[in-house]
Amino acid sequence: MVLVEADIKEGGRNTLQINHLIQERWHELKIKHPDISLDFSGELDDIEESLDAMPYLFLMGVGLIYLIIGAQFRSYFQPLLILATIPLAFTGVVAGLMITSNPLSLYTLYGIVALVGIAVNASIVLISAANSRLQQGMSVNHAIIYAARRRVIPILITSLTTIAGLFSLASGFAGKSLIWGPLATAIVWGLAFSTLLTLFVIPLLYKFFMRYSRVARANGSSN
Repeated sequence: MVLVEADIKEGGRNTLQINHLIQERWHELKIKHPDISLDFSGELDDIEESLDAMPYLFLMGVGLIYLIIGAQFRSYFQPLLILATIPLAFTGVVAGLMITSNPLSLYTLYGIVALVGIAVNASIVLISAANSRLQQGMSVNHAIIYAARRRVIPILITSLTTIAGLFSLASGFAGKSLIWGPLATAIVWGLAFSTLLTLFVIPLLYKFFMRYSRVARANGSSN
């Protein structure tokens, strides 16, 4: 057995690119050496293992969020309404990575998983306020408009404090980090986009879902 170790030169290719080059070259040589096998370990092995576990971690996080919100609001549809914030956050992540020229690395995916639990906070605050007004006798339109007007400042302040805490790391003002910089960038841009879009998209979805549920209840009672 021959063990080969190497470090990556700063500013050059990353781990995945270098290992792919080695694998391509090995495919050309292994025909001449059928008794020799090549095994990759180290950072590449850790990355592949983490990537395999990432979908399960993501689905587990979304499932737990759905159960918690469903127990709080006692509804099957409103948790889905709140989880609609997650695709809105993903648009911000893609835009942020493209603008800042950061790669979609393993640590960026960690940031996306963490963003799932952060981005839904604005929707929870908004829908909770609308539900309380519905219980007081307001119509669906008045309830969601009131909630959007009264909760816009708390939602913006909550998101801005999180963005401000990670902004220096994402922008590199305190020292650029090739590992944690993309993670912070994913959270900052994803949270910024999801917060702004939540204030416009979630009220429309809430109005649609609540009217649909009321029509369904009315038809069920008439039958």
